[in-house]
Amino acid sequence: MSSSESERKVGRREFLQKSALLATATAAVSSSALSYSRITGSNDRISIGHIGIGNRGSELDRMVAQLSKSKNVQTTAVCDLWTVNRDRAVAFNKKAYGTAPRTAPVPEELFKLKEIDAVIISTPEHTHSPLLKMAVDAGKDVYCEKPMGNVLAEVKAARDTTLKSKQIVQIGTQHRSEPYQIAASNFIKTGALGNVTKYEIEWNYHGPRWRGRPEVQKIREHDTNWPVWLMTKPSRPFDSQLYFEFRLYKEFSSGIPDQWMSHGIDLCHFFMDEAFPDSVTANGGIFAWHDGRQNPDTFEALLTYPKGFLVSYSTSFGNDAPSFTRIMGKKGTMFNTGGEGSPRWQFVNEGGNHEDDFDVDKKRTTKDILLPDDKTLPAAGMGDEDLSHLTNWFECLRSRQQPNATVQHGFSHAVAVMMATQSYWSGKRLYWDRTTEQIVETAPTK
Repeated sequence: MSSSESERKVGRREFLQKSALLATATAAVSSSALSYSRITGSNDRISIGHIGIGNRGSELDRMVAQLSKSKNVQTTAVCDLWTVNRDRAVAFNKKAYGTAPRTAPVPEELFKLKEIDAVIISTPEHTHSPLLKMAVDAGKDVYCEKPMGNVLAEVKAARDTTLKSKQIVQIGTQHRSEPYQIAASNFIKTGALGNVTKYEIEWNYHGPRWRGRPEVQKIREHDTNWPVWLMTKPSRPFDSQLYFEFRLYKEFSSGIPDQWMSHGIDLCHFFMDEAFPDSVTANGGIFAWHDGRQNPDTFEALLTYPKGFLVSYSTSFGNDAPSFTRIMGKKGTMFNTGGEGSPRWQFVNEGGNHEDDFDVDKKRTTKDILLPDDKTLPAAGMGDEDLSHLTNWFECLRSRQQPNATVQHGFSHAVAVMMATQSYWSGKRLYWDRTTEQIVETAPTK
């Protein structure tokens, strides 16, 4: 057996054992990061290791390359369990920087590389929290895709480990760094909306989302490391469909809540200066795409918050009716046209009632939320390639200041999403106990 074949045979048990040893070893290191001393100023290149280089990971690779000169950063090591993704990442980064990155067949091997300052994690949802904890234990700064996790104990462990460290961790809820969302937040903070009582998010799509990945037919078990992919989940036979379409299967992802609601509810927390919902109830089902999926293709959640307002989150994969966000206050309404990440915000002044005046909308004044150089509202669409969030992280790696989306923010959106998911499956209204940090079925005593 060749050495590369041997490396691919590292099993789940050995991976977890070595990760535990790695955590123990790095805990004995001084409280400053292993790589912290290497980032001493703006003239020192930041060396990035990247774990998980599929579709989103490839986007992040390109974004890092775009910022390589202005922020003096470089991807110098890559890790993906599937050899095809790993080889593709090597080819891209060699072309981007003129030097091939080092490769690691499993994450623990990348964490051991002393020359790596920071790690990007863009792996399946069920691995986010475990890998984030391992990376921080290894003394690495981290950019971790959202959601921060979907198992409460694992998310807590990642948060607590980070808070005890001096690592700079940015969670991938990138809208906190985007200029139009910051402008909307600043406007809301002026009090122009008055007392907000309802916050609505509706993001739709027509199609069997996350089904039909072409990679399902291409991957072979011997070209990846299935036990390590499972990570903290029980052993099971190799399943190529699960490997790439994991967002459809409830043990690994909640689908709509993990992927879409996490962004929507994080923006709500950002705009409303909230952290955890008091209660959540959710409903939905598989109504449009009976293709073997376990997670709903139609989903709605209602959340109440301590400041006294109701949030509704809704998604349908069976109809592409226009998506929107609406924040309703007693003095005015903030209206966003478009789905996740849309920069198109407009304020509408409240005044009068439709019951008294059918044409009241024509009499209400509006204000477009614009950036200084704008003359009109921007287009509703915005991709995930905006560089603001990575830029913020890179700048914080040097300043050692906290970034825009901390583990506290990540923990908050993860809790809201997990509450919605558990409510959907249990059919119960659930509550957040702030004292015990547990999701419970009875409202805690205040």
